[in-house]
Amino acid sequence: MSTATVPAHVDDAVNSRILAVSEDRIHGFTRYPLREIATMSGVPIDTVIERIAAMLDAGTVRRVRQTLMSTSLAPGALVAWNVPGDRLRGAFDFMFDQDPFSGHVVLRTTDRETPGSQYRLWTTIKVPRPYSMDAHCAYLREQVGAHAFTLLPARKLFALGVGHVRRRTIEPGDKTREPGRVLDTKIIDLTDREWRVLMALKREFGPGELREDIWIPRADEAGESIEDFCAIAASLNERRVIGRFSTFLEHVKEHRDGSRVTRYNALFHWRVPPGEELRAGREVGRHHCMTHAYWREGGPEFSNVNIMGVSHGTDKQRVLAHKAAIDAHLERVGIPVGYTNVFWGGRSEIKPSEISPIAYRQWCVDVGLDSEQMRADA
Repeated sequence: MSTATVPAHVDDAVNSRILAVSEDRIHGFTRYPLREIATMSGVPIDTVIERIAAMLDAGTVRRVRQTLMSTSLAPGALVAWNVPGDRLRGAFDFMFDQDPFSGHVVLRTTDRETPGSQYRLWTTIKVPRPYSMDAHCAYLREQVGAHAFTLLPARKLFALGVGHVRRRTIEPGDKTREPGRVLDTKIIDLTDREWRVLMALKREFGPGELREDIWIPRADEAGESIEDFCAIAASLNERRVIGRFSTFLEHVKEHRDGSRVTRYNALFHWRVPPGEELRAGREVGRHHCMTHAYWREGGPEFSNVNIMGVSHGTDKQRVLAHKAAIDAHLERVGIPVGYTNVFWGGRSEIKPSEISPIAYRQWCVDVGLDSEQMRADA
């Protein structure tokens, strides 16, 4: 059966069963990730492959890939950009199309003028060691004509990762029994051989590449036997370099049938007292509505907020109800919030950030920069 005749909508019963697993429940590296999805969803492996291929071909799923814990592989940050209004569109396009080290690219607004509301363009960035995020962003600032940028690196992460399909049934206040996990941002150094395996591992799959024994072609690509490839991947997994195997839904853009998985993308800001950041982050991170939660220092431009997180939803008031439930929970557990805000996402694009130092050196050559001048110690 061609993928054109296979159901590709997220509301299809079989697809929903698959996506409820494949979005975020295949943790770490596994030799047969599609087999794991089949087992956990109760859907036959051939059907799993057929349906994921169809959803990928239709654009319902935007990518299928093994994710990495990129915070362990390259220094990164959320970057807020103050760009003149007449340059916003061009700046957005440049960050997405021409900077391989920028990942999420989002235009954001606030419901009223607030501290930081002049920062309309928000991106994530990864710059591999030994190169400088500040130098890289200074280069980007000149290219897009930004007035200023603010780097907001994560000091700690508090993650849940509940998938968009399962998130549809979440009620405001739904949370885990225990506070969220604390994830570190310590960088792990890799050998050239490990980088080759990692680069093959993380590259996204096309519909025709989906098969039960999915890693054999990637082992060939890395110049490894399948046994050695999997052994190196397992070693990286033990060092917490590997994230999850995932099907990423196209959740903001309109699908071909006119539907969307979600309509609102909200970046929440909270300011809690110094010393309460870890506790507050874990309490925010335990709420199922949160896709990301971080300890980031916003500085005076953003009224010194120090906890940030992202939530999605199909209804704006519902998203605000989720935030109100978190606010109430923080109050109940004795964490005062001195200031809070919401930055709403508009136009957005997402791509994996490049994280390889080899790729960074080549990028410098391509754009005419001296890589030695881009080093953090330069």
